[in-house]
Order: sequence, then C-alpha cells, then structure tokens
Amino acid sequence: MIGIDLHRTFGDVVIWEDGILRHAGRVDMTRTALEGWGKSLRSTDEVVIEATGNSMAVSRVLNPFVARVIIANPLQVKAIAQANVKTDKIDAGTLGSLHAARVSAPDLDA
Repeated sequence: MIGIDLHRTFGDVVIWEDGILRHAGRVDMTRTALEGWGKSLRSTDEVVIEATGNSMAVSRVLNPFVARVIIANPLQVKAIAQANVKTDKIDAGTLGSLHAARVSAPDLDA
C-alpha cells in the first residue's frame, strides 16, 4: 500500500509494508516523472492519494501501472482532519495505513 500527499509540484510518498510505514521520498508532479515512478511499482500495488486539484491527473497517469488508485477526501478522513500534528509524511502515511487496515469505503473514497 502506498500513500501520497499531493502538492502542485511534488508528492510525498509513504509505503506501508508488513505493518511498517517507510518514507519513500518525493515524486515530481510531471507526467514524465510520474510515469517513470509508476513503472517502478508492482501491478498489485494500491495507491491512495489525497483529493486535490491535480489528483485526477495523477490517478490517470498511475492507473496503468497499479491495481488501483484511490482518491481520498482528507476532510472525510477523521484521522487526517483531526490530527494535531500535520506534515506531508504523516498525511501520506495515514492515507496508506487507513487503507491497509481496510477502513470502510465511505471514509476513504472521495
């Protein structure tokens, strides 16, 4: 499971594997950079991205490389909306870990 906190020029990436969150750096928000990064993913991976102005474009670029791209509305994800400490890494990790824990669909889907 991969969580990405999206911004206009970059995305902060966190990977959830075997119950452990690992920061995986940033990916530029250009088509070339996203496609290059997407090629490094497995076809069984699922990616959760935050709903922002560019989330649909990011989803369209990543969809061919992964099993599923989920767009989460952070205002509906209480763990993010009510967080006392907010950073890009924490938001991305929360998106990934909530989906990995199989939080109900209304909490994650935009």
